[in-house]
Amino acid sequence: MQYTKLGNSDLTVSRICMGCMGFGDAKNGQHSWTIDEEHSRQIIKRGLELGVNFFDTAIAYQSGTSEQYLGRALRDFARREDVVVATKFLPRTPEEIQAGISGQQHIQRMIDTSLKNLGLDYVDLYIYHMWDYATPLYDIMEGLHQAVKAGKVRYIGISNCLAYQLAKANALAEQEGFSKFVSIQGHYNLIFREEEREMAKLCGEDNIAMTPYSPLAGGRLSKHPGETSKRLEEDSYAKFKYDATAGQDAVIIGRVAELAEKRGVSMTEISLAWLLTKVTAPVVGATKLHHIEGAAKAADLLLTPEEIAYLEEPYVPHNLVGVMAQNTPAAEGEHHVWSTGNQQIEK
Repeated sequence: MQYTKLGNSDLTVSRICMGCMGFGDAKNGQHSWTIDEEHSRQIIKRGLELGVNFFDTAIAYQSGTSEQYLGRALRDFARREDVVVATKFLPRTPEEIQAGISGQQHIQRMIDTSLKNLGLDYVDLYIYHMWDYATPLYDIMEGLHQAVKAGKVRYIGISNCLAYQLAKANALAEQEGFSKFVSIQGHYNLIFREEEREMAKLCGEDNIAMTPYSPLAGGRLSKHPGETSKRLEEDSYAKFKYDATAGQDAVIIGRVAELAEKRGVSMTEISLAWLLTKVTAPVVGATKLHHIEGAAKAADLLLTPEEIAYLEEPYVPHNLVGVMAQNTPAAEGEHHVWSTGNQQIEK
């Protein structure tokens, strides 16, 4: 395993971050592939054995049970000082807004609930899960800074935002003496490279770590053409994000398969090795042991400049999709609800 600093923080993280969205109580889950605590523990333990020290979860995942599973496993298998734990909070609910709960109060509630779920005194990285258009940015930044000052959070990150929003937030933080975002968790992979337009340039100049989600495009970049899986068949949100460009993406996927065969490695290794030339640490979801084993191998795979260019050459621009497409109507019949146990958010 390779390690690096997380942006402008003093956190040393593995180049592979284990994504824990698939862990949790299935009855509280949004996905058919959610796995129970016993299997989650096996994967977390295997990740630790492979050198993974960076774990990403969220209060929204399976009503907080993902946080609970992760916290219990880390207490049993690792020393607290040896792991970097990230979790995320959601925007205020309409009910909180109506009740006059401020952004600062909301963040305090969220972090306290997450710490209870995780069984921890603090998290290393606390991530603003998606932009809250109903809450003043000042309230968000002040609330996060209060959590840092209280010792509940070491550093803050952001997810699902545009480059101007990240720049605006950190400029406000600098002006007011608040904590700045040290990382961005956006949608970035070989078949969705829109982060390269502005976000990657901003992060490069300001040393903000990029820790993208969906690094394998919901499994598309790890499966040979025609090969399928339960997730590929049943993940309606991933279908919403990728089906419209499946034809043009297939050319790139074919090249991943070609290079994997040539190098004698998996498609997962090729796809992640490419992404590792661009970012700090991709967040790789794992619901089977071979998922994290393949991801760990990618950290040691070096692609040549010619191979990188070959993978990149067929790419064509894509429209923003999912939570980033704020003004794009959802696909017909599409309905996603994330629950934290006491709040829900639709996307």
